[in-house]
Amino acid sequence: MTEELFREDAYLKSCEARVIEIAEEGIVLDRTCFYPTGGGQPGDSGTIITAAGTAMTVADTVKSNGRIVHVPAGTVDGLAVGDTVTASLDWDKRYLHMRVHTALHLLCSVVDGGVTGGQIGAGKGRLDFALEPEKVPEKEALAAALNGLVTADHTLDISWITDQELESNPDLVRTMSVKPPTGAGRVRMIRIGENVDYQPCGGTHLKSTGEIGRLVIGKIENKGKQNRRINIALAD
Repeated sequence: MTEELFREDAYLKSCEARVIEIAEEGIVLDRTCFYPTGGGQPGDSGTIITAAGTAMTVADTVKSNGRIVHVPAGTVDGLAVGDTVTASLDWDKRYLHMRVHTALHLLCSVVDGGVTGGQIGAGKGRLDFALEPEKVPEKEALAAALNGLVTADHTLDISWITDQELESNPDLVRTMSVKPPTGAGRVRMIRIGENVDYQPCGGTHLKSTGEIGRLVIGKIENKGKQNRRINIALAD
């Protein structure tokens, strides 16, 4: 199992690690700060630097058969199991993902509907909600509510609850299409402010909402009888 350093410290930009497998899909390390694709958040890219100083580009990071795999942009040369390497993120892209991901949690907190899907990008994102027509928010009011939460600079905290606690509190899960992973004995929870948002999430987030910056609302699209897609973007 790879130690998932990004779960506790999303601001960790690089780490030393040991190669434990070189698979057809890519490189598996004993520890990593690279987030693998999941929960609507893209996998990280960056570089793996060998002890000899050779830099290998990581194009993507994915989960495969329970392993975190660093997918190289080309062939894997000059690297062997047991080697010590330095894994370094494309931090600028990751930080954009963090800003958008935290913003989507704010969006989830102000829209009264179950989440049916979502996607995080570098500077923009969207959530799909199961909404009756009369509950679809107006863009101006929604933008004001979101930017008010950004300006308030609410702190974000990470905690854990047991699988049993989550099972006893099903309302904590806002996503209707994807359930948080259970079976490991505990579930990672994200809390924003005192009562802004509290839900299971394994992704990378900011320390406070003020880091998001000003948000703009894009299209609110009709994606079905009751499904509405709300697009948001970072203003800068």
